[in-house]
Amino acid sequence: MMKSILLVVLCVSGWDPSSCLLHQYHYVPDRVTWTEAQTYCRQNYTDLATIENTEERNQVINTVPSLGPSLAVWIGVYVNLNWRWSDGYTGTGPVNTGWINFNPVLNSEPNTSCVLGGSTWQTSNCTLGYPFICNNGTQLDPEFVYVSQTLSWLSAQRYCRENFTDLATVRNDTESQKVQSLIPSRTWAWIGLFGDPHTYWSDGSNSSFRFWYTGSHSVDWKSVTCGLSDVWISGKWLLLPCNYRYAFVCYSVPVMKWAVKLRMKLEDSSVDLNDPAVKADLLKKLQDKLQQKGEGGVTLKWREQTDGKVFHKDEDML
Repeated sequence: MMKSILLVVLCVSGWDPSSCLLHQYHYVPDRVTWTEAQTYCRQNYTDLATIENTEERNQVINTVPSLGPSLAVWIGVYVNLNWRWSDGYTGTGPVNTGWINFNPVLNSEPNTSCVLGGSTWQTSNCTLGYPFICNNGTQLDPEFVYVSQTLSWLSAQRYCRENFTDLATVRNDTESQKVQSLIPSRTWAWIGLFGDPHTYWSDGSNSSFRFWYTGSHSVDWKSVTCGLSDVWISGKWLLLPCNYRYAFVCYSVPVMKWAVKLRMKLEDSSVDLNDPAVKADLLKKLQDKLQQKGEGGVTLKWREQTDGKVFHKDEDML
């Protein structure tokens, strides 16, 4: 009996993902914000879709009907971008055009992303070399200086701090236009903004599976941006403002039921195994043994026969 129960536990706990899927997915066509989708999923299922592997990614894609209101759906992934300025400025920022083009990597955690100024703002690998903009004034009265030397973001920061004040902080649209006027057309230059992105799942899962779209993601000036799976691009994940409205996919954890026959030999023939107190005591002992083995995700209960009893004498042993 113990062996059969443990096989069920291992499947439910995801011991072998190739043979047992953790999640069942449920498409909901209502177009709502990410937070509204999260609330709905938690009330009616388990949570917004968490994806652990390629097989589950395909399951989510297949859940979305080809004739639905949208082939892009909210899932449970979201990113905290945590934007900061080199000189410690903590204002709300310029909102230049209101957007930054964020570039995550397909199958990995986004690394620290540094921001390039130009006709648009976009993130890039901080180790790459670009010209940069320094501030030779103060935060309240900046004097922007364009440096044509190509350096990594950290080297540019060091250069600005040694020769001027710091990398440029851009507080408003007027300052943004001044910076843009210093940068040659169709080129970019480092400014003092950088982000330290961290990826999370709505249900708190530590799933490391990633499937980002590798082009630019236009994200607004907010610390949190939410994930969308787009069937048009093989289900790859896009980052969008969380207040946009899309259909969504929830997940639930399938409940697996197994009936296991148990044969018991009585040392005291006067004991009635069908006595409610005896059955309860036996069930508790079995449950305790599972707990001792670290398998706490199983609930045991007796199955009654048509006559209302659980145990019957085994005629073969008489």
